[in-house]
Amino acid sequence: MDNQAIVSAKNIKKIYGRKGEKQYEALKGVSFDVHAGEFVGIMGASGSGKTTLLNILTTLDQPSEGTVEIDGQNITGLKGNDVADFRAKKIGFIFQDFNLLENLTNSENIALPMSLQNVPMAKVQPQIKRLAEQLSITGILDKYPNEISGGQKQRVAAARALISQPAILFGDEPTGALDSSSTTDLLEMLTTVNQEQNVPILMVTHDPLSASYCQRILFIQDGQIGQELKRGNQSRQEFYQQIIDDLGAFQGQEAKYKC
Repeated sequence: MDNQAIVSAKNIKKIYGRKGEKQYEALKGVSFDVHAGEFVGIMGASGSGKTTLLNILTTLDQPSEGTVEIDGQNITGLKGNDVADFRAKKIGFIFQDFNLLENLTNSENIALPMSLQNVPMAKVQPQIKRLAEQLSITGILDKYPNEISGGQKQRVAAARALISQPAILFGDEPTGALDSSSTTDLLEMLTTVNQEQNVPILMVTHDPLSASYCQRILFIQDGQIGQELKRGNQSRQEFYQQIIDDLGAFQGQEAKYKC
């Protein structure tokens, strides 16, 4: 793994509500790095702050305090077209519900980020072909999203996220709408992309099986990183069991804290 920090979050705080009124602190000084080639998971209970953190990391929201750097650029102060350009060129995103456009073919969906950057299709087509071969979706490129399975939709979404060769790939519960077989297929595919292309991945998930494919897990509790778990030399099955054990203990501590 490279020591270069692709994502560097420093003292991220997010406060909702105006001064002088009742305020809610969703994030309370979160700091961590994601390095080149890492596959990192973020886990936490509903309301723990993980979605707020993901929104800030992906430029969908701004922190109240702190900074975020992605691929060496401070994104905290970006606005308007600069945000859109940065997001299009540097960030890949896989959503739980696919977010494919039903009136476009799967090939056109994959090409969409490049089309929005006015990249000529002659340059995009070879990239679509390469990704389709890697993700085993060559045979469905001319079909529409409503003609393929959920697992195939998520592979198309993954290709769309990778088409611009982003600095990092974010996943927001990417297996949440998939059956167990499609979940395993997608996670193995993401692992291959991570290892063979050295694309760092940061995935928010509640699922211990999905988390077991990560190299490192950050547990978010009450707006803070409450625990970090590293896979090390464990097999994926051993890491899965450790996640189950630690997640139970972590949630017990959280319940005790809230009481």
